[in-house]
Amino acid sequence: METQDFTTTILVDQTPEVAFNSINNPRGWWSEEIEGGTEKLNDEFDYHYEDVHYCHIKLIEVIPNQKVVWLVTDNHFDFTKDKSEWKDTKIIFEISEKDGKTQIKFTHEGLVPAYECYDICHDAWTNYTQGSLHDLIMKGKGEPNPKGGRNSYQDALSKKMNASDYHTIILTTTTPDEAYRSINSVTKWWTENMDGKNEKLNDSFTVHFGKVWITLKVTELVPAKKIAWYVTDCNKDWLKNKKEWNDTQLIWNISTINNRTQVEFTHKGLVSELECFDACADAWGGYVKDSLLSLLNTGKGKPDPKEELTSVATK
Repeated sequence: METQDFTTTILVDQTPEVAFNSINNPRGWWSEEIEGGTEKLNDEFDYHYEDVHYCHIKLIEVIPNQKVVWLVTDNHFDFTKDKSEWKDTKIIFEISEKDGKTQIKFTHEGLVPAYECYDICHDAWTNYTQGSLHDLIMKGKGEPNPKGGRNSYQDALSKKMNASDYHTIILTTTTPDEAYRSINSVTKWWTENMDGKNEKLNDSFTVHFGKVWITLKVTELVPAKKIAWYVTDCNKDWLKNKKEWNDTQLIWNISTINNRTQVEFTHKGLVSELECFDACADAWGGYVKDSLLSLLNTGKGKPDPKEELTSVATK
């Protein structure tokens, strides 16, 4: 059975020793405000980010150049109902050789999609591992949380935590230009069932998902920086209010953070009060964090497959 624990992998052109030493220096890639020991078996340290997150961590396994395991013995979030969601979870770093390079497999064992914090923690760990830790290993300098302030990523993360609209962030090594082109290639990551065009301002296109369809108008196109679509009509067949997405906006902001391209997606108007919110948030998680990210990183997304379309006018 496939695990649901958050996991990600980094491949670096450095030795296992450099990777091991970098992992054991979380002040260099996670937070400059970490207090306590971070290198030896049974060392314990505290992490905190403003009043938003605090956790106490103990090193329970340390195998030089091979493996490091942290146990979260205490945790407090200020933005979840269960403030202790991370407590008794394990943060695991496994170091191995692959294709002549060093691979670090990062797993937060116990951090699963059922957690309220999962989306935010998914985005945060992706940034800290794929961005900051990667750069510390490769360049000798990461971008941890600074003392007494915020970096650009924390500003974006705080915006997400305070947003009522659906909001998520993904990071990729592709360029902003490539990210812009990929987002606009709707049939490669969202659904192959599309008619109309989305190439220039005021273009209109419709995406289909069986009996469900959504018609969108292109309202903003800034190459390599921003895309915005406005929902002019829809048929959410399974809802009481089939037009629940009408007049909402899909907004994509593209920027560079930690030498990576960040895609910040907001579905403005998709808020928790809507009947479809939970199901739509889950769907966006699959389309954006899985399918679009796969398209960005591998050139192949996971859109809904082609089916015979029926004209929107006949629906």
